[in-house]
Amino acid sequence: MFTPNQERAAAELLRVCRPGGKIGLANWTPESFIGQLFKTIGKHLPPPAGLKSPALWGTRDRLNDLFGPDAGSIEAAQRTYVWRYKSPRHWLDLWRAVYGPLQKAFDALDEAAHEQLTIDLLALVDRFNVATDGTMVVPADYLEVIVTKRIA
Repeated sequence: MFTPNQERAAAELLRVCRPGGKIGLANWTPESFIGQLFKTIGKHLPPPAGLKSPALWGTRDRLNDLFGPDAGSIEAAQRTYVWRYKSPRHWLDLWRAVYGPLQKAFDALDEAAHEQLTIDLLALVDRFNVATDGTMVVPADYLEVIVTKRIA
């Protein structure tokens, strides 16, 4: 997902896979919490020109574009991972310290922009949070993908 050249990455995965072999992927969907996290960060710090969202790997259309011609089959099943934290603020403080995309965003922004990004991130959590007790319980969908390379 996190590659500057998605087409090249997919081609390399196919190149090193034997005919009939399988490539397994787990990709966040654009509509999911993580897909929307990418979008929220991008509102504050757009990605470099020409880079495609990593969440595109979480769509069947993009998988077909990337692997279709050389795939014997592409199986994709939607799955859900549930993020659990003591509170939304606990999640943000931890992820700001350890999650590269958030680190880079906060590092690149001034103090006023930090405040707005924080507001937007906590609003995002609030949108997805199913907990009612002050904790954070956020389901996030992803595609579990198995690409089987076509037998020549």
